[in-house]
Amino acid sequence: MAKKQVKKKNPVQDSQNKHKKTFWKIFFIGIGFIFLLFLSASWGLFGSLPDETSLENPEKNLATEIIASDGKTLGKFYKENRTPVQYEDLPAHLVNALIATEDVRFYDHSGIDARGTVRAFAFLGSRGGASTISQQLAKLFFTDGASRNKLARAQQKIKEWVIAIRLERRYTKEEIITMYFNEYDFLNQAIGIESAAHIYFDKPPIDLSVMESAILVGMFKNSSLYNPVKNPVGVRNRRNVVLSQMEKYDFISEEVKDSLQALPLEITFTPQGHDEGIATYFREYTRSFMHDWIKENPKTDGSSYNIYSDGLKIHTTINAEMQKNAESAVDQHISKLQKEFDKQNKKNKTAPFRDINESEIESILNSAMRRSDRWRELEKQGKSEKEIIASFSKKTKMKIFSWSGKRNEIDTLMTPLDSIRYHKSILQASLMSMTPQTGEVKAWVGGIDYRHFKYDMVKKGKRQIGSTFKPFVYATVIDQMHMSPCDTLPNTQYTIEAGKYGLLKPWTPKNSGGKYGGMLSLKSALAQSINTVTARLIDRVGPKPVIELIKKMGVDTENIPAAPSIALGTPDVSLFEMVGAYSAFANEGVYIKPTLVTRIEDKNGTILYQNVPEAKDVISKEAAYVTISLMEGVTQSGSGSRLRTSWAVNAPVYKAAVTGYPYEFTNPIAGKTGTTQNNSDGWFMGMVPNLVTGVWVGGEDRATHFSSTGYGQGATMALPIWGIYMRDCYKNEDLGISKGNFKKPSKLSIETDCIKWKNQNNTDDGSTDEFDL
Repeated sequence: MAKKQVKKKNPVQDSQNKHKKTFWKIFFIGIGFIFLLFLSASWGLFGSLPDETSLENPEKNLATEIIASDGKTLGKFYKENRTPVQYEDLPAHLVNALIATEDVRFYDHSGIDARGTVRAFAFLGSRGGASTISQQLAKLFFTDGASRNKLARAQQKIKEWVIAIRLERRYTKEEIITMYFNEYDFLNQAIGIESAAHIYFDKPPIDLSVMESAILVGMFKNSSLYNPVKNPVGVRNRRNVVLSQMEKYDFISEEVKDSLQALPLEITFTPQGHDEGIATYFREYTRSFMHDWIKENPKTDGSSYNIYSDGLKIHTTINAEMQKNAESAVDQHISKLQKEFDKQNKKNKTAPFRDINESEIESILNSAMRRSDRWRELEKQGKSEKEIIASFSKKTKMKIFSWSGKRNEIDTLMTPLDSIRYHKSILQASLMSMTPQTGEVKAWVGGIDYRHFKYDMVKKGKRQIGSTFKPFVYATVIDQMHMSPCDTLPNTQYTIEAGKYGLLKPWTPKNSGGKYGGMLSLKSALAQSINTVTARLIDRVGPKPVIELIKKMGVDTENIPAAPSIALGTPDVSLFEMVGAYSAFANEGVYIKPTLVTRIEDKNGTILYQNVPEAKDVISKEAAYVTISLMEGVTQSGSGSRLRTSWAVNAPVYKAAVTGYPYEFTNPIAGKTGTTQNNSDGWFMGMVPNLVTGVWVGGEDRATHFSSTGYGQGATMALPIWGIYMRDCYKNEDLGISKGNFKKPSKLSIETDCIKWKNQNNTDDGSTDEFDL
């Protein structure tokens, strides 16, 4: 019997088989371990995971947007300055830059990049990480900061993997990319791509160029390090890396890459802080409006809306271009007027104040000191009154307002008390512009600089209005007595006796410049702002009917006495009230309450509030038109005639203080200038058929003013702002601002065409001896 042949063992082959078995054991154990890790993470053993609802609606603080009538964003209220965009709002090259740089296999994986993960493990991250866009989004949504503990960070990473897979199941690739762009913090109050595009380039995301897209995508690596404001060199280098990645994966050509990499870093840094940007005073008004609206309009569950996190959209009447024109007009004129004011104050021992003594000055400064933020802060710290007062006399580093400084401020060393006095020397201004037929406010400038002067002089501030009050007297007379602009009255001093209208003593107003004599038509009297004629008119109708008229026109009359002196503009009235009231004249006698917020929507576009205009008849069409005709005379031959003339271009006052002259308007304009006692306030109210604009200029305190009326009158202080603003607005015909005639009633029984008036009044009120009080 043959013996069985026994195979000899091959030690090499045995060793190989043994290694293979060991490998597969380790492999399957590893796979099983990874599976168990994922399973454990999904069960919440490493901490709770977001539920389905959280994945569907990740919690985000959404900024509330204030939107202009032309669709542009005026500003935002936010805890986090985030406004979400849709995928369609992202340009293709922005998405391509992200894919090329952050996750080139984004469209091929389901949340985890296996190749990238193996590479990261094999080379310990030296050849790039493995984190996908979905994982990074999971981290942004649900990881409150990466842990420094390696074990804890590993657990976080596993949870991010699980969440990334869930996100991929629930959302499309486009939705994930959109959420990632909406969620990322680009610093400088720019959370999300919409805010970043506006803050760094002053444009919406869809308008970003390839180079601009590369800059923003480059920030995803580390926005703190690649901050365009603080590290332009590093940002430029990182931009070029992104461009190289785009060329590597054929999103751009090598030629385009080389040309873009050679360009310098260009950003247009446009901060969106609450004190920055346009319409800052209007935005603060909107905050107040929303505060009141929220109290009256709770959510369906009874909770209150939050303007800082609920992502509301507040649609307003403001036109962004007109708002910019208004702010530019204020800046141009007041910066020039301030130079002349400072020049004239060099020899003023009580500067910036006039006509008051030292004790009165001390009272003004002491009051301002106690109202200051510094006083309130020191009080909170428990400082005594004596300590607080002493601190105002110690020099400290601070920023102060200056027209010559960058962003209108400079660094300096001075005492807080000196800074109060310094800021008291700065002239203030306000402007409001409104469509009379709709009540829509198109521009709102509450002051010259919101950072340093937060008090809004459109609505909050009330000042004496001077002769801008006179048209109300004329309108009452025309409405009740059917007087014509052609009717004449003597230009002689007129006395209303004691006892009448509650007067304690006789009232005999004087004309500015002391000129009297002859007969004047009403049109000429208003054009030249003759006080004696206005006194005769208010005596004919009495103060009460005039007060009743302005009350119907939206003016708060609670503190206006029924005294004849109101005819010369003694009441304190806000610019907001004045523009609303004058608009009734341009709107054929119909007053429409000024409107600023037209619609409020929630983050989903559901309308929560829709404005309904409030309108009422306050004066007849005929009386309104005749009053307009009277005020046209002001710009034809009166104190507003410098809107049309050009002959005085070399006059000292014009060269030093009348910005933008000559204006040379030829279209119909109705208006009225106003100047108060001691030149403390300068006003101009100007109207064309579909736009009423009011301007006020003055000091924070009435004691801050020019010494002469040549500089201190409304025609010098306020009218130039109106002229610059309207000239800029007329440059854009799309704004639709009228150059036509005011609408004439079909039946007009009062004569408005006065040939005699043309012969009697061949003067130019631009001269300093004919001015408007």
